[in-house]
Amino acid sequence: QVQLVESGGGSVQAGGSLRLSCATSGYSSGSRCMGWFRQVPGKEREEVAGIDSGNSRTYYSDSVKGRFTISLDNAKSTVYLQMNSVKPEDTAMYYCAANPRFFGRSGWCAGMQADFRYWGQGTQVTVSS
Repeated sequence: QVQLVESGGGSVQAGGSLRLSCATSGYSSGSRCMGWFRQVPGKEREEVAGIDSGNSRTYYSDSVKGRFTISLDNAKSTVYLQMNSVKPEDTAMYYCAANPRFFGRSGWCAGMQADFRYWGQGTQVTVSS
């Protein structure tokens, strides 16, 4: 049984930083994609960052490129999302997701909600101006 548990959300002022963590368990061997998604009420869940556990290849959406960094510590089975220079529009519920390795619409590990099989419960990030 694959389980994903996010932590690290909270409130931060615009221009500040926050680091989200996602602890994973129950995953068998084999390359997989790990992704961070976010969702605001009334909108689709969108992937903001993804990483391939096999070669550490990464994907970023245009909205966070240059500000967010995704990383994976295989020894700790934990994926991180370092959020720098945050903006009020980054306010959302952030979700960690996992799936066997795939090539999505924008590259490796870059896809939509339906492309990921396993999900965490989410952690709220609120950015104030």
